[in-house]
Amino acid sequence: MSRREFLHTLAVASAAGFPLGRAARAATINDFYDLHSFGNNVTLMHFTDCHAQLLPSYFREPSVNIGVAAMAGKPPHLVGEALLKHYQISPNTRLAHAFTHLDFERDARAYGEIGGFAHLATLVKRVRAQRPGALLLDGGDTWQGSATALWTRGEDMVQAAKLLGVDIMTGHWEFTLGAARVKELVETQLKGSIEFLAQNVLTTDFGDPVFAPWVMREINGVPIAIIGQAFPYVPIAHPRHFVSEWTFGIQEENLQKSVDAAVAKGAHAVVLLSHNGMDVDLKLAGRVSGIDVILGGHTHDAVPDPIPVKNRGGTTLVTNAGCNGKFLAVLDLDVRNKQVAGYQYRLLPVFSRMLDADQGMSELITKVRAPYAQKLGEKLAVSEALLYRRGNFNGTFDQVILDALIQETNAEIAFSPGFRWGTSVLPNETITLEHVMNQTAITYPYTTVTEMSGETIKSVLEDICDNLFNPDPYLQQGGDMVRTGGLRYVCDPTATIGNRIRNMTLNGKLIEAGKRYKVAGWAPTGEGASGRPVWEIVSRYLRDKQVISVPHLNLPELSGVSDNPGKA
Repeated sequence: MSRREFLHTLAVASAAGFPLGRAARAATINDFYDLHSFGNNVTLMHFTDCHAQLLPSYFREPSVNIGVAAMAGKPPHLVGEALLKHYQISPNTRLAHAFTHLDFERDARAYGEIGGFAHLATLVKRVRAQRPGALLLDGGDTWQGSATALWTRGEDMVQAAKLLGVDIMTGHWEFTLGAARVKELVETQLKGSIEFLAQNVLTTDFGDPVFAPWVMREINGVPIAIIGQAFPYVPIAHPRHFVSEWTFGIQEENLQKSVDAAVAKGAHAVVLLSHNGMDVDLKLAGRVSGIDVILGGHTHDAVPDPIPVKNRGGTTLVTNAGCNGKFLAVLDLDVRNKQVAGYQYRLLPVFSRMLDADQGMSELITKVRAPYAQKLGEKLAVSEALLYRRGNFNGTFDQVILDALIQETNAEIAFSPGFRWGTSVLPNETITLEHVMNQTAITYPYTTVTEMSGETIKSVLEDICDNLFNPDPYLQQGGDMVRTGGLRYVCDPTATIGNRIRNMTLNGKLIEAGKRYKVAGWAPTGEGASGRPVWEIVSRYLRDKQVISVPHLNLPELSGVSDNPGKA
């Protein structure tokens, strides 16, 4: 069955919603999740960027994901109707809901929460029953993103990943637990069950590998090499002192050596398990030869089809498997004569209403959450609005954080990091402490208040904007754009650094270069930083408000991208 036929089958099966009755339900599940025949002998399952979400949740896909330069108008920088059209996905279906922001509130109520490790476990077992020998790969950002992951220092997620049957993983936010904790978990908890790979993490003194760079696994008699690629910019995006004795980077030369070594040792196919971000992976795929597939993460892009990239050695397929536990990617490889002759790929949404919760995983989740359940369930306020984060510039939950910072610190301007993780809250839903922690649970959560000149504010915005919109993917080192409260500005993503930000105003007045402004923020990366954890600030604000009306979303005025399909 072709991809178009497969997607059509899923769309038809789901168009009317969830059918009643055990027989109808079973038929729908089979239509949606059964793997179709393919001349394969190697199957890889892949999930990434779950951000410690053990329970099913809502996660709104972005309405703004702008690509610039060579990436303008191309996947993964397509949103909404442009994405549906490109991948021939029917609107008003389960798939349309999973892959886009369109009619999110309506469809979220109709189709329910997505993800959750108990439901993911059921799907993994289902795939393994249909594809014996399949490997499960975790692209990282697994040990961070929830209160329990923070308070157990990643222990809850390690236990869940082991029970899930993860074979191999790499990392990013894991490193914000600190080098000592990462090594402790890798060398004690993961040993003998999950291989932690990162070819690009070396010691600062002699450049020795900190982790195994690659591993050979045999699947149904076929030797497959898996190479790990951790997030290259950990010391830039996060406090450097967390990993002061390690270096990161893309490490193209070392990566090529790992590929060549794997082929020399007899690998019939080479897979890169990457946390680079999709734009970086697309560039990398054209520069390093011998990689058959890149299973990518970091940028949270849910891309239904791999993108083929030609290089001097042939073609590399580049994928990205979304985030928040929403998807499980299933890649079938037909390996013949020591090379990949064909493939079949599905990015399967994990609908919690369609997949029963795995009993063993449910019991583990209940156990690890039990000490914190009462605290996490504290009711703080009721939201009249849809609260979400994901998007290049701002989200309504980010706006709540900004409003809280300004009110609680009496600042004129507030900055909030452009993190991509964080669950969504539907209108008229109670906001709990757990919801707040899902937006803020990091190891450097301190709130700061500083005086900044208008010139410095402009410089900061330009620098962060360049991390997002630099035409060279290798220089895109951050997340989404910093969110701003109070401050308004015009942004041209297509301009050069120093020229993207203009017309900055506060309360209708132009920001003056030499004037100083009181600015609140959180998540400082400098060593020795301190302050109240941001979740305390936000929780106090919510308790005082009790009801959160629709936030006035402070978005920049965009220029230069009026016809960009990365903007709905």
